[in-house]
Amino acid sequence: MRSLGLDMGEKRIGVALSDPQDIIASPLTTIARDEEGSVVATILKLAQHHQAGRIVVGLPLSLSGDLGKEALKVQAFVHQLSKQVSIPVETWDERLSTVSVERLMRETSRKRHGGKANRDAMAAAIILQGYLDRLQASSHDTYNGEAGLITGIG
Repeated sequence: MRSLGLDMGEKRIGVALSDPQDIIASPLTTIARDEEGSVVATILKLAQHHQAGRIVVGLPLSLSGDLGKEALKVQAFVHQLSKQVSIPVETWDERLSTVSVERLMRETSRKRHGGKANRDAMAAAIILQGYLDRLQASSHDTYNGEAGLITGIG
């Protein structure tokens, strides 16, 4: 199953897509934030076209982990989106994803990555990759029936 990742910006939404095994996230595109209705329609089309089984939306928590003004806006958007799709829509802590992208772009040359629009898609990929990594770590957890414990393997 593939996952679609979103980085919600004020002007653009970065979009990322996982591979069919849901292991690796890659930048896909950006969506201009014109009208919320058209944004939702575009997200729905992308999810359907790529046969995504889930949508992961970056939640911009404060460094202390609190919900600020932007995080509340994202939660409202997630609620609206969830009502219009039949697949799960989840949030993932996106703290420092933009910082990570900017560092990556500096280290690998901005020209190669194409500016702000690509930065948004790359941020979506970093958000989605964090989520996928957590899924992979969770899939390595097993239940030890004798001891009644959940243990991590690997």
